[in-house]
Amino acid sequence: MSILHKAKNYVEILFKDKLSSVYFYHNFIHTAYTVNKAEEIMKNTPVSEADQEKVLVALWFHDTGYIECAMNHEERGVEIMKDFLHQENYPEDYIGDVEKLIMATKITYEPQNLLEKIVKDADFSHFAGHDYNDISDALRKEWELTNVKCFSNDEWNAGNLDMLKNRHTFYTDYAKENWEPLKNKNIKKIEKKLEKEAEKKEEKKDNSEGKKEKEKSDRSVDTLFRVTLNNHTRLSDIADSKANILLSVNAIIISVCLSVLIPKLDTPKNSHLILPSFILLLSSVLTIIFAILSTKPNVTKTTFTPQDIANRKVNLLFFGNFQQMLFDDYHNAMKDLIKDRDYIYDSMVKDLYYLGKVLDRKYKLLSITYKIFMAGIIISVLSFGFAFLSL
Repeated sequence: MSILHKAKNYVEILFKDKLSSVYFYHNFIHTAYTVNKAEEIMKNTPVSEADQEKVLVALWFHDTGYIECAMNHEERGVEIMKDFLHQENYPEDYIGDVEKLIMATKITYEPQNLLEKIVKDADFSHFAGHDYNDISDALRKEWELTNVKCFSNDEWNAGNLDMLKNRHTFYTDYAKENWEPLKNKNIKKIEKKLEKEAEKKEEKKDNSEGKKEKEKSDRSVDTLFRVTLNNHTRLSDIADSKANILLSVNAIIISVCLSVLIPKLDTPKNSHLILPSFILLLSSVLTIIFAILSTKPNVTKTTFTPQDIANRKVNLLFFGNFQQMLFDDYHNAMKDLIKDRDYIYDSMVKDLYYLGKVLDRKYKLLSITYKIFMAGIIISVLSFGFAFLSL
């Protein structure tokens, strides 16, 4: 296993076990996103393989300090990185280079070389993201829950506009050419938001203070549901991606075995390879089966009566419930749902809960799949080694 795969697995387990759930933004999803963006830059920038590895290792560890505290998290991330690389017997000069790259992610730091520019651009690549609003809302919610600061919509939008327009710049040629235009689009969206908020303020001057507080609370709840649903969806995509990788790898193993190894087993001199080959094929088949099970959709269908809808016992947001309804019945039921905010929230809570149950099943099966694959490879290699030594 390469150092990058080890780093990824190490950080994923670290965040899963030790990172607080209040970190809606600084989590494994953000870390994996920055790594992917760094890879995108380096595919279009002349960087040696050794330097590419340092950049990616630094980005895997750059936010690990959040498991303890947000303040000075870069320094703590450096310590975690050092412990990891020392265990992997990496030299001090290599570790020192990675340390400098992690420290380059400080928001006030000006990068001094190409690698630091790549790290810096990757860490702030979400400024040019199509889902920048959702990512921004996640950071806002994280700061509220960690008592950093609570912002009004105007304060938050103005702060984002100042950051993107005046305080941030992309450094690499690739980011300037490809991401700067997308960042400018997000700047325009924020400016429009500020204009709309100003218009809303004019329209709502006569509203009572209590009504304003209620609307703010509703927006916070809406943001919570949107961000949580987005996290659920991303985690599901990650699980499916891992399962697909295992499917592809084991399909190749089986194909190679059937085309190259199996035809040679009918020769008496190769009889000692029959058992190792069988073990290798069996482990690959089992891995494929469990990988398919982890991605297999499981749609539950229920029957209900109009009285169940009236009593709010039916989640009309899930297609498995309404796919048997007539359109007119569904239309009338949805009109009632839209009028009742509590009913909407109840339905969304049910959606999130059952999505979580699906994710739990996916990751349990995926964990079993990885264990089968790892055990199968180890046993197969040992069997082949024993078979050759016993000749």
